[in-house]
Amino acid sequence: MTNKSTTDERRPISIDRETIQQKIYNALRPGQRQMADWTGGALAVSAVPGAGKSKGMADAAALAIAHHQLHQRNYLIVVTFTRSAAANLKVKIQQTLQELRLPQIGFFSYTLHGLALNIASRHPELSGLNLENSTLITPNKSHRLLRTAVERWLIAHPRQYQKLLQGQQFDGEETERLRRQSVLRTEVLPELAYTVIHEAKSSGLRPADLRQLAAEIPGDHYEILSIAAGLYEEYDTLLRSLDLIGYDDMILAAKRVLENDAARRIWQQQVFAVFEDEAQDSTPLQTELLEILASDSHSDPLSRNRDCPENPPNLIRVGDSNQAINSTFTPADPIYFRRFCSECEAQGKLAKMDRAGRSTQKIIDCANFMLEWVNQYCAEKSAQNHSATEIPFSPLEIKPVAADDPQPDANPAPTGGGVEIYTPEDIYQTIELIGQRIVSLFSQAKDKSAAILVRENRQGDFIAKVLRNPKTYGALGINVDLAKHDIEIYEVAEGDRLSHIPVEILALLKFVHRPHSADYLKNALRVLVDRRIIPTQDINTLASSPEQFLYPGPLVPPQTPRVRQVRQFCLNLLQARTELPSYQLISFLALELGYNQAELATADKLAERVTKQTYQDNSLSAQIEVLNEIVSDENFEAVDPLPDRGESPYTKKGRLTIITMHKAKGLDWDYVFLPFLHENMIPGGLRVLPQKKFLGDFSLAEVARAQIRAQLHGVPVPDVMDAWKQAENLKISEEFRLLYVAMTRAKRLLWMSAAVNAPFTWSKPEGLSPQKPCPVIPALCEKFGYGA
Repeated sequence: MTNKSTTDERRPISIDRETIQQKIYNALRPGQRQMADWTGGALAVSAVPGAGKSKGMADAAALAIAHHQLHQRNYLIVVTFTRSAAANLKVKIQQTLQELRLPQIGFFSYTLHGLALNIASRHPELSGLNLENSTLITPNKSHRLLRTAVERWLIAHPRQYQKLLQGQQFDGEETERLRRQSVLRTEVLPELAYTVIHEAKSSGLRPADLRQLAAEIPGDHYEILSIAAGLYEEYDTLLRSLDLIGYDDMILAAKRVLENDAARRIWQQQVFAVFEDEAQDSTPLQTELLEILASDSHSDPLSRNRDCPENPPNLIRVGDSNQAINSTFTPADPIYFRRFCSECEAQGKLAKMDRAGRSTQKIIDCANFMLEWVNQYCAEKSAQNHSATEIPFSPLEIKPVAADDPQPDANPAPTGGGVEIYTPEDIYQTIELIGQRIVSLFSQAKDKSAAILVRENRQGDFIAKVLRNPKTYGALGINVDLAKHDIEIYEVAEGDRLSHIPVEILALLKFVHRPHSADYLKNALRVLVDRRIIPTQDINTLASSPEQFLYPGPLVPPQTPRVRQVRQFCLNLLQARTELPSYQLISFLALELGYNQAELATADKLAERVTKQTYQDNSLSAQIEVLNEIVSDENFEAVDPLPDRGESPYTKKGRLTIITMHKAKGLDWDYVFLPFLHENMIPGGLRVLPQKKFLGDFSLAEVARAQIRAQLHGVPVPDVMDAWKQAENLKISEEFRLLYVAMTRAKRLLWMSAAVNAPFTWSKPEGLSPQKPCPVIPALCEKFGYGA
């Protein structure tokens, strides 16, 4: 056991071991008991879906508090990925302490960023963060700071910019030059900046580190990491000048605090141990922060203490690398948790929570088969391509719980066949089959929960529209009417779309205010395409010359009917500015965007707030300034389209929830429907959009991410094309893990389908064509059969 111990100031707590065993220990499963038996040092816990890791961690934390008599000056830190999960763990630990008749003290529950903020705010002189005058931001790829950093980089680095404009080849034609400028300034470079800054900061890398890494990569014509380093520098300079900080900056600031000997000893003497949940989603820097806190105050902060058996950190990390589904859009990477598990296993410190009571046996068999099949499939593909690719899954099989398990209704009886797989003729027949099955299931048991899990929000939006408007789609085979059966549809993304309303309204108002700005026109067109108000097309070409697009002269070639349709819509918006008072423009734009009732209510709330804040100056420029503040501060709360009281809106009984696979992680339902399982979506692959192909058949952002990760993994840094292949392999592995997560949300019925005819892209759901099923679907059909 490590030397970390309680202080002499501790308050004695009397614990009855027999009570602990009777009330807690005996109710735990084997894997959970290994956590409860922990007395110190490093412990890795690999847990399958539905294994009860949150309960196991909460009970283990309560037992540790009891055994070691922890209190407010010597305590346990519990960290997890989201605020809701941290709050849930806190409640569970408090409940267990209450059962033991112990004070609800001796621990703190945080998100990783919340913990970092707490450390940094206590030592502002060391962290370098003035939190009283700083504003926390969460920039996306289109954030104004990133766009400003790009513009500043363009001015400072004309040589590299010209290389990008030249691309693979360029004939000097002016229209094409303008189009490429638009793509680089508004898409390629902001995406590169966003990806690399997030990836580098989360790994503790500075711009100088990226430049050094760039110098080691041969044959990179564009000098991608050198460009990224310049963007990173410009972005950081902007942050400091405006007193802004990001979430990654808080982790770096906390690490700066703990690099100070005196501050580090203070924290290490207070923190008895660290328990981390969802460890597969941690970044290297976050892991380093936790290891420092969990180490003895006399140890070397720069050493990896778990490699030293005599003095390991008091650290329990719980996770499932098979459920790592964030690594293609965050710096999280399952390789780090896998390595931690391997290191702990070598020292006999690996616990496996492989028994789960969530699902019926047929669903467990289906998930286990899928895991094994995909690993074999990817290994064969790797051999064919003569590449060394890590398999997507760790070989951890889900097992049912014991017959005397205390979980109510553990491994429930299946509904129907437990697993049902269909290949409908098209997407409309798919939705009709789902609707009919839902009506049948809820007519038998309205006290059950059901969800449709989709790969992307556009699929969910389409399903919701069809199910809510059966008469509109009757000619396409939709007959089921859920409303007639009092079945409520809850589309989760509808609430997410409401939060985007200020951004959309701002984009259109900026265009109306300055229609000759190429950037403002492009942003407005992007909103109209995303809202399906205008047909999908190359908006970069349209935006490259706003005057020619809006007011074409006699020498300009005739516009196509689709372009004329877009132009007329834009002219209608400009006409409204001259005919309507400025305070009515927001409501007008909301109607033009085809907002539904909840969206219109949110737009009205937004218009009311803007009007109040501009009562002294109600000009359009004043409205835009207020909207800019609202969007930048992210402090506008949309109107809740479906308020709930007490019960989780996602898993409410008797309701059909439509939710993405990503958002479904951590949840479960009695009946789960997985439609549209096609190869172009899962596993899909990385695709270079046509407007970016002048740079080559790769994405600058993905290449940079793969090169940074190779350096962090301690393997040779690949050249551009090898990095692109590695990025694609990462994407394919993660898509299969996402499917595994989706399948393991089901308790009684798992319904899957791949329609024969489906859209290639869900921006055009009406464009049906034959699509191949996800590769694992035929194998599942052969193993488990079709239908019920």
